[in-house]
Amino acid sequence: MNQSNRLVVFTLDEQRYALNLFAVERVVRIVEFVPLPKAPEIVLGVLNVQGRIIPVVNIRKRFRLPEKEVDLNSHLIIAHTLRRDVGLVVDAVMGVFEYSEQEVITPEKILPGIEYIEGVVRLGDGIILIHNLDTFLSLEEESTLDKVIEERYKVRQGR
Repeated sequence: MNQSNRLVVFTLDEQRYALNLFAVERVVRIVEFVPLPKAPEIVLGVLNVQGRIIPVVNIRKRFRLPEKEVDLNSHLIIAHTLRRDVGLVVDAVMGVFEYSEQEVITPEKILPGIEYIEGVVRLGDGIILIHNLDTFLSLEEESTLDKVIEERYKVRQGR
């Protein structure tokens, strides 16, 4: 493969999603996180990772998927956006997948205006939706989250 990319592939229900590998710091089994009052409804809570306060966001809510109880089989992906670190609760992580640029279908070719997806990779047994983590939180959600974390933890957010 000439020009290749790597994705961390994860599942929500039976659908496969992915994040660019460069945006992912680590994947861990679910850990307990603390609720964060006054946070945007997309935020499930926060956790402390080596002194960093990281919001845990509800990716199911953003994708309008049915809610699912977080259990001991869930995984947490710690990833980076341009502005902050975030934790994403997912059902399972399938691993790292390598693909070429030619295999990617842009969202506009499938459904113009589709949010949060930067591309789709078609496989023999289905598709992988490549998620654009930088567009996941709105500017209003980002601002509210910054204020709440700063008030509660006296910590400034942002990269």
